[in-house]
Amino acid sequence: MAAKKQFPLRIDYDLYAILEQWAQDEFRSVNAQIEYLLREAAKRAGRLGKGKNDPKQGS
Repeated sequence: MAAKKQFPLRIDYDLYAILEQWAQDEFRSVNAQIEYLLREAAKRAGRLGKGKNDPKQGS
């Protein structure tokens, strides 16, 4: 498993509550949900694709 970079994240309380419920609905931790959403946004933007640190692509 690839190493993970840790950093503090300041986020609006109401947005955190939304993410918390969303994560619960999808059986993820809030951290995993945020990482999932960021990864999907990066893919849609063409910043993450095959061979660019995407563990689901086998790299």
